[in-house]
Amino acid sequence: MVLSDRDILEYMKVGKIKITPTPDLETQLGSCSIDFRLGNTFRVFEHSKYPYIDLRGEIDVNDLMRRVDVPDEDAFTMQPGEFVLAATRETLELADDVMARLEGRSSLGRLGIIVHSTAGLFDPGWTGIATLELGNLGRMPVLLYPGMRICAFTFEQLSSPAKVPYRQKPANKYAGQNGPETSRFAKDIEFS
Repeated sequence: MVLSDRDILEYMKVGKIKITPTPDLETQLGSCSIDFRLGNTFRVFEHSKYPYIDLRGEIDVNDLMRRVDVPDEDAFTMQPGEFVLAATRETLELADDVMARLEGRSSLGRLGIIVHSTAGLFDPGWTGIATLELGNLGRMPVLLYPGMRICAFTFEQLSSPAKVPYRQKPANKYAGQNGPETSRFAKDIEFS
């Protein structure tokens, strides 16, 4: 069951959904979602340094992707066909019986901006800043401003608390992240 705005507020009140900093409910709360804002840090592929990405090899984050910090008053330019990682300003923490889904905003989608390629599910017990998988499918560059509403989260109540919440999974790779994190695919169990 997807939570309504009333339920989201109640879950926030009792601490089952924690968002830091506290969102501006007038501008960020929707009928069944909460908008999150774009942070200041981006990770851009250094595609000219490597001929390919080996999923079995340990990826050197500093070589594969360059970190770009954009001040609040400036913009990040998403070029057509570009893919970058970014992060939300808000930190999200979920109870062991609540899951969340990251969704794109229609206003940005109509310009060709996608905010997640595949990773839209946030398991019960998640804690951290969400990494956004930004892409520009359009034909024109689009300026993205830190602090703008970039995505929305919807929330669902599980039938019971998760036996092993995400933050307690031995194989979790992203719990507690505090910025846009690059892939940790090489740490998957099938490659260990």
